[in-house]
Amino acid sequence: MKVMRAAHWEHFPHDADVGVRGIGPTKEAAFEQAALALTAAMTELSAVAPATAIEVRCSAPDDELLLVDWLNAIIYEMATRNMLFSRYQVTIADGELRATIWGEAVDVERHAPAVEAKGATLTGLEVDRRSQGGWCAQCVVDV
Repeated sequence: MKVMRAAHWEHFPHDADVGVRGIGPTKEAAFEQAALALTAAMTELSAVAPATAIEVRCSAPDDELLLVDWLNAIIYEMATRNMLFSRYQVTIADGELRATIWGEAVDVERHAPAVEAKGATLTGLEVDRRSQGGWCAQCVVDV
């Protein structure tokens, strides 16, 4: 039996958009890793200082729609606050996600954003427990 490795994020190919995937030992960790993949699609994660904390809440009737709402809440915060985020702490209970996200104001020279995320989509949407343990949370983000 293959054992799940440590929590991590990755991108998967999808035409002109980008697939973001979070993998972790818990559903919350998978959502955190998917958020890191979102940021990493735009800039180098290590360039974003977790200087300012912001609270985010969202809810949905199932885990898949909760992932889309979560990523769209981050995209909204990025757009309205002109910020990028590099640290995420998530709790999920009864269809409600509560999170603290940390980041800083965009510095175009230092962050050199490659793309702008427009929204998480239902394409490739999946939140499930892996047979080898842990969780996977993924979808395609329109850029």
